[in-house]
Amino acid sequence: MVDSVSIAYVLLFVASGALVYLIMKMIKRNQQSVIAENAPVIAGADELGGQAKDPAQFNEPDDDALDEMGDLLASAAEAQGIEYEED
Repeated sequence: MVDSVSIAYVLLFVASGALVYLIMKMIKRNQQSVIAENAPVIAGADELGGQAKDPAQFNEPDDDALDEMGDLLASAAEAQGIEYEED
């Protein structure tokens, strides 16, 4: 006949196995959620709400914006060792 201590050991072993299985399942679920939350954002995948009040203002740059862009191009060219010539 089976001893009651042996039955208790078997039940504890089964319960321990079930707990280990549940813990591993929770770990995998948490890892997947962290990976999904910290995934890199792909350009165009996100939608930005709202619009510009006057979107036509961005069609033609003003003189200040053009001067700033020229300065940026000149400094980038200088950093790369290229001579930048303005027209």
